[in-house]
Amino acid sequence: MAERARWSQQVTEGSNALDLEVGVFTLDDPHDIALSLQRSAERSERRKTDPFRSAMSMLTFYINRAGHQLSATQRERLEQAKDELRALYGRPRRQP
Repeated sequence: MAERARWSQQVTEGSNALDLEVGVFTLDDPHDIALSLQRSAERSERRKTDPFRSAMSMLTFYINRAGHQLSATQRERLEQAKDELRALYGRPRRQP
């Protein structure tokens, strides 16, 4: 069971798509989270899709895998980071 519980950590730390900056998902500012993901996605030579999709996929993956362990504040910060990421790539923000 311990191996199964750690697979998402292994994906986050050793993704074949992105080399994430340490502590990216614990940053306080959603814009800083988005900038870090953007840098990681654009630097990656191993990603299989465009930088926006790679960055958004990693953020969504982290939110989904963290599940109930995320506080409401953390979850909202990460959801705001999605909007910041969309803005960085000239995509429309989510509707309220």
